[in-house]
Amino acid sequence: MDVFSHGLWAAALAKIVNFRKKKPMSVWLTAFWGVFPDVFAFAPAFVWLFYKYFTGGINPSLFPKPGEMEPVAMDTLPIMKLTHFLYNLTHSLLAFAVVFLIMLLIFRRIRWSAFGWLFHIIIDIPTHSYKFFPTPFLWPFSNWKFDGISWANPWFMLFNVLMLGAVWLAILLGKRKNNNPSLFQREVRRD
Repeated sequence: MDVFSHGLWAAALAKIVNFRKKKPMSVWLTAFWGVFPDVFAFAPAFVWLFYKYFTGGINPSLFPKPGEMEPVAMDTLPIMKLTHFLYNLTHSLLAFAVVFLIMLLIFRRIRWSAFGWLFHIIIDIPTHSYKFFPTPFLWPFSNWKFDGISWANPWFMLFNVLMLGAVWLAILLGKRKNNNPSLFQREVRRD
């Protein structure tokens, strides 16, 4: 799924959980963890791309086409090898579990907002096809990936936007009904 949708879905998850929790999750921190896997994986490639573009040293033909991404045939650009490694790392359930446990040891309590990262991985599994960055959720134990529906299909993008709209409308209406603070009012972070 696209990075913006990940942030909106993670924030919606936090808002929905907060309807019932006495100590609310940080919506902003949950949204951060929701976009973290993609931002961390792709930021180096985008920085490199913009640097090369502005210095005139880019040859667009070196970039693989989406249909050429999997199985990995990325020996043309080292930055793409790095991107694939970071993508594998940030979309792995094991990497999430390790970071989650480290945070538990450091903070001595569960950081609920980090579940935005897990939610990202779970959403990505069925919304990535084998042709363009399928989700390596079993990495490094297995290279098996689910061949799902590409989130870039126009019909799926429309469905995603409509579902996001419906969920956020329900959240807004739920806030009014429960007489909770405004959706955009800053919440006290206890997460």
